[in-house]
Amino acid sequence: MVSASVAQQDPQFTQYMFDRLSINPGVAGTSGSICATALLRQQWSGFDGAPKTALFNVQMPISKISSGIGVSVFVDELGQQKNTLARLHYSFHRRVGTGVLGIGVYGGLTSRTLGKDWVAVDNVGDDNAIPDNGNSDSGFDLGAGIYYMTPKFYAGISSTQLPETELKDVSVQNARHYYVLAGYDWALNGNQKYTLQPSVLVKSDGTSTQLDLTATLPLPVPQFDEFGFVEPATPAPMEPHIPMREQFPPAGSNYMGGQSDGWEYRSIFAGTCLGSLRSHVD
Repeated sequence: MVSASVAQQDPQFTQYMFDRLSINPGVAGTSGSICATALLRQQWSGFDGAPKTALFNVQMPISKISSGIGVSVFVDELGQQKNTLARLHYSFHRRVGTGVLGIGVYGGLTSRTLGKDWVAVDNVGDDNAIPDNGNSDSGFDLGAGIYYMTPKFYAGISSTQLPETELKDVSVQNARHYYVLAGYDWALNGNQKYTLQPSVLVKSDGTSTQLDLTATLPLPVPQFDEFGFVEPATPAPMEPHIPMREQFPPAGSNYMGGQSDGWEYRSIFAGTCLGSLRSHVD
């Protein structure tokens, strides 16, 4: 007898508030800037076959067509199983009130591999659902989502694994997933330098439902210029970007004992969101 197992297959992260794109394509480009995110989750460190999950996201706006694009890549390993997902996101943007509405869709590939180094009491060859020589299979993935973002609030609803693709060679039936996420920026005592960011994520595969509640408090980061210490920068609302320097001297002018090359270098970092922007200053 051959059967297919159905389970929650989308990777899960504690810091889900930094990973809105992979589960909701409507997010792509809505921040108005290029953003890259890397997440790594590892459990039972030191044990062979311990669960490991890695994610990489990158997204950017395309202002000329009021849209945004993005890419997400997952790698999820547990024992003899390795799950890989790659998704290409597109989002169409519309200004609604004080915020931006993104309506998105993604297409991608889902792949599952089963290894051959099984340790079992009974011969794995007696179970047709466990290939004794290892096996792999892949299939099409599709998802859609709606996302709304203002300077202080965001919310979205989405679904992934819409086709519920069956990977027959590894006896896996992908399950459709549903997500609802929301977050808010709350300036403590009206002070924008100390902004509490509560967030919520509801996720379900139609069989079980899970609720995640989280709150983060980004701290101001001190800045320095050629004259010494400067007041800590106020974290940007909703998007965890920390500008290290807003202005840069024109090319040819004196700066810190040398000459400026006229370029501005800015780092973007918060928790697991890391990227860089390079823009010319006239």
